Amino acid sequence: MAMATAAAVISRPSSMVLLTRQRARWVLSPQTTSSYSSSSFSHSTPSRKLVLYSKPGCCLCDGLKEKLQAAFLLSGPDSLHDVDLQIRDITSNPEWERAYHYEIPVLAKILSDGTEETMPRLSPRLGVELVQKKIAAALRQEKILEPLQ
Repeated sequence: MAMATAAAVISRPSSMVLLTRQRARWVLSPQTTSSYSSSSFSHSTPSRKLVLYSKPGCCLCDGLKEKLQAAFLLSGPDSLHDVDLQIRDITSNPEWERAYHYEIPVLAKILSDGTEETMPRLSPRLGVELVQKKIAAALRQEKILEPLQ
């Protein structure tokens, strides 16, 4: 059922705000980035954030987007319901294009200090449940250490 819901989200134009039974959303922002969150529509900021660098026409990017959207709809101990995913089109920013041209899709997590940390590449062969678990585990790890006092 979650896969069917995710497929419905993907097949629609990205400029539309879409609702699923889990109240997920897909928003196109003016900076040619898309944002997807499966948290509720409250104005609170999700505690965990991811960025996906991709470009139009990239089949690996499209496949990962599809799996991420489906993974965001899954419940359980590794739920990603409080994660905000921003999708950035590298062709809209020369800096992103230089950095990620040969690497996309690139998934990065936003650390508590606002910096980005690139996550290990997810195999296109992974199932949705495993994608969810790997992302949840990566989000639990924060490499920034507090200084000792």
